[in-house]
This record gives sequence, structure tokens and C-alpha cells, in this order.
Amino acid sequence: MNLIVAVDKNWAIGKDNKIMWSIPADTRFFRDTTEGNVIIVGRKTLESFPQGQPLKNRTNIVVTRNPKYQVKNAVVVHSIAEAVEESRKYAKEVYVAGGGKIYQEMLSYCDTALVTKIDHAYEADTYFPNLDEDPKWELYEKSEEQTCFDLEYVFSKYRRK
Repeated sequence: MNLIVAVDKNWAIGKDNKIMWSIPADTRFFRDTTEGNVIIVGRKTLESFPQGQPLKNRTNIVVTRNPKYQVKNAVVVHSIAEAVEESRKYAKEVYVAGGGKIYQEMLSYCDTALVTKIDHAYEADTYFPNLDEDPKWELYEKSEEQTCFDLEYVFSKYRRK
């Protein structure tokens, strides 16, 4: 299983259930990587998508504790274990795509992390675990530094040791 995330220099991923930056190349990378595959997201992340709807051309698995929650064009599950079990039904790549709590709870199921690292510190309330400080993970690939307006960023790939 994989995960895909964009983080700032402090491994922040959001504030008030919103991403704090807009980098078209990162959005394109997310779309190109996840299209045709499976994404696992929490309910709040799903609701932050355009019109609060599942992303098109993907199997969307949504994790929520609310037993009555339903959303059209998505598979709703009520635990991490259920999300993992559901994801095994598909002969496709699986990407954990947020939010903070889902990333933390699913990290141990993942072998690969695709991390867009933005060289800027934002005011945030949600963070991703710092893989650079985690002895179980290693950086094995990194793009050239890229720039969007005044933001510098790199696409990084980590793997579980």
C-alpha cells in the first residue's frame, strides 16, 4: 500500500481542513498518480474535495465512525481494518490520501510514501509524521527542486526499510 501527501518544511499538511498552498504541478501529480486506482480518505478529507464529492476515475474508500454516513460513488467503511480489507478487493494500486488521522493510522500498512515537500513553513493544525526522523523509513528518490511562484518544492519517494 502507498500513501501520497504534500507537506511543508515542518511536515504540516493542513489548517481548518484545508490545504494551505496551491501548486498546480502537485495537483497534477496527485491526479496522474491516483487516477484509475484506489484512494483511502477520511470523511473530512472527502468533504474538502470539490463539491464534497468523491474524486472521479478512482475507487474512493471513505473511513468514518458515523454508521449512518453515506456518499454516492464511494465505498464507506467504519474502521481502518475495514478500509484495508476493502482495498484488497481491487487489483489496483492503493493510495492513502488523508487526512492527518487517517495517515497516522494507516502509515504502518504502507510500504511507499510519495511526499511533495514544500520549502516553506505554514501556520497549521494538522501534521504528517516526519519520515526523515523515522528509522523505519528511508528517502530513496527525489526530483530536482521546482518552483511555483515563490514556493520551492521537490517530489520525494520514501520506502519502508
